[in-house]
Amino acid sequence: MINVDRKNSFQLRLTRRLKEETSHNLDVYLFVPGELGLSTQLISEEAFYHAAIHVSRTYYSDEYLLPLVHSRLASRNRLGSDSYRLSLSLYAYQYVEAMERTTQTMLVSANKLRHARQELREENSEIQESAVALCDQLHEMIDLSDGILKRLRRNQPDDESFKKYFANIDNYLSWFTEQQLLALVAHMPRGGEFTDIRRRFISVCHREDEHRSEQKYNAERVRADPTRMSNKMRLLRRLIEYPITLKQQSLELGSGEQRAVKALATAVVMGFVTLGVLQLRSALGDLSALFVLAMALLYAMREVFKDDLRNTLWRWLRKGRPKWRRQYLDPTQNAVVGRQLEWFDYKRFASLDNAIKQMRRRKVAQREEVVLHYRSSSRMSPTRFLSGYEHTRETLNLDISMLARLMSKGKHHIYRLKDGQAVREGVERRHLFNLVIRETGSEDTPYLARWKVVVSRSGIVDVEKVEENSAAKENT
Repeated sequence: MINVDRKNSFQLRLTRRLKEETSHNLDVYLFVPGELGLSTQLISEEAFYHAAIHVSRTYYSDEYLLPLVHSRLASRNRLGSDSYRLSLSLYAYQYVEAMERTTQTMLVSANKLRHARQELREENSEIQESAVALCDQLHEMIDLSDGILKRLRRNQPDDESFKKYFANIDNYLSWFTEQQLLALVAHMPRGGEFTDIRRRFISVCHREDEHRSEQKYNAERVRADPTRMSNKMRLLRRLIEYPITLKQQSLELGSGEQRAVKALATAVVMGFVTLGVLQLRSALGDLSALFVLAMALLYAMREVFKDDLRNTLWRWLRKGRPKWRRQYLDPTQNAVVGRQLEWFDYKRFASLDNAIKQMRRRKVAQREEVVLHYRSSSRMSPTRFLSGYEHTRETLNLDISMLARLMSKGKHHIYRLKDGQAVREGVERRHLFNLVIRETGSEDTPYLARWKVVVSRSGIVDVEKVEENSAAKENT
């Protein structure tokens, strides 16, 4: 199962949980509107890969209380200090990730509800149902958040070396929870059924602020300066992520082959040039102006054909082969726990698999789309993971800011009737991207799904999942 959501204005976040299987394959197809004029001459494959694709993997547990249990055992000297840091960080990290996704979903729902209420003076039953559903979700969210924080604080470690680490985790989670709740309060619809939940959110924010003050987690000068506070919390976030994030070592493949191809192309071209020089010498005799001119022409042809031949040989040799290799290491033991091969290239629609074509369901209007294809094939070794953990969670951030810069600037205006009056409104031009993802290896059957991504020059507007199926459905 793969989740796709909007991380920030220009980044899509793809997350998937990798099960016990050692082999995992992922294909990501991004269909870019042809009107943007994207091509390899404008943005090369290597430039897009290095600037737009960022992959990370972390330890993962689907038994959400297991990391907390491990941390308690470690605090009682039944497990090592490394296990304590990993378990407590994993518990905090999974809470933070879930809270971020939930908050983002709630913000989208709240904004849609506010806009709907602004458009219609009198609420209909559909808007009322949406408001009640959102209010219930907010209550459920704060209940779960309170429970998670209470479990964390219920058993604080006695060891001084563990206390400092616990304080850093607790400090960040308290501040992070407050920030997420305040963001929801700021965008929550006013009045009505949201009055009680708004008061409850504000009460929890006051409680968390008092908790940090009582524990003396932050100095007064840090609390008084939002910039210092934000920077400190950013460092604490990295402290949480470090023990559970697998280290990476990346290598670009084919460097030796590239030098060999360059040498071969030079040798072939120079062989023809040498033969040409011998033929000229026998035909023209001694040195003359005509001989010099012919030699200059030969060397000019050498420079042209050498590069063309080298590029042609290189494309032929590397076609279909992986371009990068990524190696994953355990952050505490530095043991290799997995390897991954990666591909990235521009594709023609006609060369895609039938399953991908069927999922895209392209019409006449989209025939000029440019297809960007990212593929990864990884092999993990769960037996080398830290004791107690068999799963990992992969996060792939896809940055589309390079594509957004290709969009035209400015806005245009439209007119519409509102309350019997002609109203002029400015609208921003938007483009529809299609994202098709196929995953094999981490589920019982291959997973295939499509998302619609609405993008403007100022960022990602909306992400919507429109279709999904499995190999079983495709074969029937």
